[in-house]
Amino acid sequence: MSSRMPFQVALNFEDGITRFIECRPDETVAEASYGARINIPLDCRDGACGTCKSLCESGSYDGGDYIDEALSDDEAASGYCLPCQMTPRSDLVLRIASSSAAAKTAAARHQAILADLKRHSATTVEFTLDVDDRDALDFLPGQYANIAVPGMGQTRSYSFSSGPGQRQISFLVRIIDGGAMSGYLAERARVGDRLEFTGPMGGFYLRGLARPALLLAGGTGLAPLLSMLEHLTRKPPAHPVHLLYGVTTDPDLVHLDTLEDYAEVIPGFTFDHCVADANSSARNKGFVTSLIDSSTLRDGDVDVYLCGPPPMVEAVRGHIGSLGVAPAGFHYEKFGPAGVRETAEAA
Repeated sequence: MSSRMPFQVALNFEDGITRFIECRPDETVAEASYGARINIPLDCRDGACGTCKSLCESGSYDGGDYIDEALSDDEAASGYCLPCQMTPRSDLVLRIASSSAAAKTAAARHQAILADLKRHSATTVEFTLDVDDRDALDFLPGQYANIAVPGMGQTRSYSFSSGPGQRQISFLVRIIDGGAMSGYLAERARVGDRLEFTGPMGGFYLRGLARPALLLAGGTGLAPLLSMLEHLTRKPPAHPVHLLYGVTTDPDLVHLDTLEDYAEVIPGFTFDHCVADANSSARNKGFVTSLIDSSTLRDGDVDVYLCGPPPMVEAVRGHIGSLGVAPAGFHYEKFGPAGVRETAEAA
């Protein structure tokens, strides 16, 4: 393999838009970014001002030469870097301290064909797309896309339930009475329909696993976690990964067979689920918080990824806080009506 073979660098902007560039080991990330016409913040280009300071969330690199005023030793030890000086040693994910608009870029638009539509239950539908320019679509496991509802002039945000390495992309959707996308999927959608979407977007994605991970899903919040797990089938984790999946009623449970399959092929992966309905046939009845204690959280030596509707996310955050255990990493995403997303990290 040539020493000049490029690595993939994901640039995640403050507004949640992610752009991917290729960067050779002998060029800086800033050089590669500007070569791709993505103008990340930059001033001196000499490692002296700190204007381009970013956080590397995944991957390895050579930090290059810079002065302490631009990047302190403590910042460097915490993963901060200077794109004007750094050169990649692997694929990277960088959090850029600016909006995509300030960098004179935007989310990519894609066209696709509806390839499959699966009704898991009265409450849940999964649809699969063949993307016209699949090779041009990159995303981080856990991210989402804004999908135009055919004939409605509206868009809805849905997390990829497929992994970045799969040729087809899929989305897991909860059917809501009166919902624009729900109405389309339940009544009008036909295989062969043309759809348009923009993306990828979002700050909720799988980072490099430096410690055990706890994945928490509420309802169709399982979708981005499925994307993460599919990714881990291709890049097995060095640490255990445990998933807890909670739903309201038995018909809301989907993809248990998929989780069983992942448990067979991902080293150290385990999962459990619970159903809130007291009449459920599930072994665990109640909310997902009933399955979380200090041992589940490994006394804080864990990275938590949490996705679900706002009440579930807030209940889990409050429960973890009441245990007095602070996870080493805590990433969460809430999804509300009309596909609105709120992504954050717990302090």
